Amino acid sequence: MRDVYDTIVNCDECTKPTEKCESIKDGFMIRCWRCNNCRKQWLHPGDLEEYKRFIELKRKDFEVKLRQVGNSWSVSIPKEIIRFEEVSQTKVIRMSLDEPGKLSIFFQRVRRTY
Repeated sequence: MRDVYDTIVNCDECTKPTEKCESIKDGFMIRCWRCNNCRKQWLHPGDLEEYKRFIELKRKDFEVKLRQVGNSWSVSIPKEIIRFEEVSQTKVIRMSLDEPGKLSIFFQRVRRTY
């Protein structure tokens, strides 16, 4: 299926062709169109939806279990986060201790680039 980003979009105010561009919000690349004449900008609807899903997840606080498994410890990651990160199989992730009491987990997924 073709993407709306593949089409040529004309500005609804001055009717001149727009220029494809990218906008970065919270680490997200959102495709957009910009009119160089009016300086008006339109965000890609699909990318905007994915960004909104991220904001909803970011606002949530999850309580997860920390349990011992052999000589290691295991943390349950909520299903909503796994779906958002599109994890479909067992994989190795990166983890680091940022400061006392703060642990970061990196899924190493590259966001779509077009």
